[in-house]
Amino acid sequence: MKTIIILGAGRSASSLIHYLCQHAKENNWQIKVGDYQQELADEKIKGFEDIASSFQFDINNPTHRQEYIGQADIVVSLLPARFHIEAAKEAVKQGVPLTTASYITDEMQELDQEAKDKGIILLNEMGLDPGIDHMSAMKMIEEVKEKGYSIEGFESFTGGLVAPESDNNPWNYKFTWNPRNVVLAGQGGTVRFLHNGKYKYIPYHKLFRRTERIEIEEYGKFEGYANRDSLNYVQKYGLEGVPTVYRGTLRRPGFCRAWNCFVTLGATDDSFIMEDTQNMTYREFINSFLRYNPQDSVELKLMQYLKLSQDDLEMDKLIWLDIFSDKKVGLPSATPAQILQKILEEKWSLDKNDKDMIVMYHKLFYKKGDENILRTSHMVVKGKDQTYTAMSDTVGIPLAIATKLILQGKITRTGTCIPIHKNIYEPVLKELEQMGINFTEEESVMAPGEVSSL
Repeated sequence: MKTIIILGAGRSASSLIHYLCQHAKENNWQIKVGDYQQELADEKIKGFEDIASSFQFDINNPTHRQEYIGQADIVVSLLPARFHIEAAKEAVKQGVPLTTASYITDEMQELDQEAKDKGIILLNEMGLDPGIDHMSAMKMIEEVKEKGYSIEGFESFTGGLVAPESDNNPWNYKFTWNPRNVVLAGQGGTVRFLHNGKYKYIPYHKLFRRTERIEIEEYGKFEGYANRDSLNYVQKYGLEGVPTVYRGTLRRPGFCRAWNCFVTLGATDDSFIMEDTQNMTYREFINSFLRYNPQDSVELKLMQYLKLSQDDLEMDKLIWLDIFSDKKVGLPSATPAQILQKILEEKWSLDKNDKDMIVMYHKLFYKKGDENILRTSHMVVKGKDQTYTAMSDTVGIPLAIATKLILQGKITRTGTCIPIHKNIYEPVLKELEQMGINFTEEESVMAPGEVSSL
């Protein structure tokens, strides 16, 4: 019997644990789920107690790491990203393969040769984004390359959104994942990408005014803003020499212009602590960024500062968030970003019966003889409920499938890697398609001079 040790029982763990438990008996596996709060692990294995058990796990405890990873035939790390390296170091030491959905780090890459020497794989970026984005992109890119065509551009967008039937607010958005990441999106450096052979840069304060419009049949219109560094994907995807390489995040139209109000105001800043935030009201929070003029209302000063009119859609969105109310912030020693997050969580949280939706969209431009071809590929996944959300499914199931394939000896690559290799992405995408997580592709001939709207 083989043992799968799962470290972490947070939101993304539900679909992964369910999948692995469903396949446990036929593969003669036992599943052990560990979390710092063991009750979270207990909750995740309900209904599967005959083949799954839970344990209390502290990644910072060397004895825990040695004992539980030592029991494993494979480790799945769903811990907070900064802790994967500790699990990976112990896994390599004990010769145990490890999978995770998080971005690869320099420290993880440094374990590459040691993992190869032990004959094990450290498979990173095996979730949604990163994960399904890599695999579906590589499938498109390599199919075109194998036919000998010249790739002229590649664009990719992903968004965690609210399903249309649960979309009932003027922002057309609710939190489906980590709210802090939404508030801080785009910060930490200038955005970089390639467009028609030119390096392009967007500073943070301009990011949400530079968007691309996208329409997907049956699902309507979206807008995409650039991710931080698209240039990282040139080598990963084998796109050296390709004139346009761009990756972005999807939102519904109008979101970015309204979000830019907070960016311009300074409300997304996480670099300093504001004074007396425990007793501050939402209205005072907004007013603290505006000029001093006791004769004018906060609303008027904000409109003047942002050059908005009272009937602009951005004002409708801002008013709906109650940012001009006298509600207390109630957070001690908070940064602007933390206060904004609290305000948003009160209005953007999913209701009990709400469903989320994941949208992924690729555009591949290539030359076929004298013709310029645009191939598009899109995936839309809706959540089932508040446990098996679209986010949980698309993060957890690819990771679970890869874990299964490693245990079955069908993925034999060793060392530190991500799923850009055909012997990984091909079987994983095939099974995802059988489960309804699939892409719809279309091709069209582009008119002369037609280019991306970046």
